[in-house]
Amino acid sequence: MRILITGGAGFIGSHLCDRYLAEGHEVIAMDNLRTGSTDNIAHLAGHERFHFIKHDVTDYIYVTGPLDMVLHLASLPSPVDYLNYPIQTLKVGAMGTHKALGLALYKKAKFLLASTSEVYGDPLIHPQDEDYWGNVNPVGPRGVYDESKRFAEALTMAYHRYHNVDTRIVRIFNTYGPRMRADDGRVVPNFICQALRGESLTVYDDGSRTRSFCYVSDLVEGIVRLMESDAVDPINLGNPQEMSILEFARVVLAVTGCTSEITFVRPQDERTRDDPQVRCPDIGRAQSQLGWEPVIPLEEGLKHTAEYFRHKLGLL
Repeated sequence: MRILITGGAGFIGSHLCDRYLAEGHEVIAMDNLRTGSTDNIAHLAGHERFHFIKHDVTDYIYVTGPLDMVLHLASLPSPVDYLNYPIQTLKVGAMGTHKALGLALYKKAKFLLASTSEVYGDPLIHPQDEDYWGNVNPVGPRGVYDESKRFAEALTMAYHRYHNVDTRIVRIFNTYGPRMRADDGRVVPNFICQALRGESLTVYDDGSRTRSFCYVSDLVEGIVRLMESDAVDPINLGNPQEMSILEFARVVLAVTGCTSEITFVRPQDERTRDDPQVRCPDIGRAQSQLGWEPVIPLEEGLKHTAEYFRHKLGLL
């Protein structure tokens, strides 16, 4: 197949490039490099079936030749990004998704929207299944990301119903692994980098908020299976093993062998406003329709991730 991956130089997108190339397909990665990095795809330079296009998906997308699949992962998914670039976040979710869907329609390609667990907002049911409509503050600082993805889902389903585009929607829960940015503000790189540098691990408030962490190779496997399925309705992909942020900090210290202290802080900015108190996927739909569930234990995944950051930070 010939596959376009928007956001292909990003964390998850670059791993998808690797997977589809390993399966023998031709892959085109498209990225404006605002949050992605050519470092993530440098090992693919010169690969005969890999191509990179630097382009902002909010502008008209032109790709020569046929396409079998368009996987739309272009986004600004971390709090640092969507607080610093709120309008661009809305534009890539709305205009970028519109341009990517238009390309899929024109090329008669199967389309995937990489959505997010953030569509559930600060959930009032737990764990979250795909039938839950969410509890989102549309005018809060996080709303630019949450609502951009909710709109993108609505647009994707409109293209499916009105234009008969063959669409898939994946709602991605917290995912981690090599190629995350050290400065993206999410808890995994924050804690690992703080531990490796010998700094205190900064836990917001009392650390009682919960999250569940899925290793990137498990997520990629789920996306590949979703694209091979006929599941049009949204599907959660994530790890149902939930823990508090304080518990997670202790696991990071144990895995890295570091002796950093844990410090509780109350951010003075809007970083945690409307931050979900709990976040855990119901993956029953993924299990029944895709035969998928995560298999990489947290400690194993964190070891790979810590090794990556040791190299990135020059600590080896």
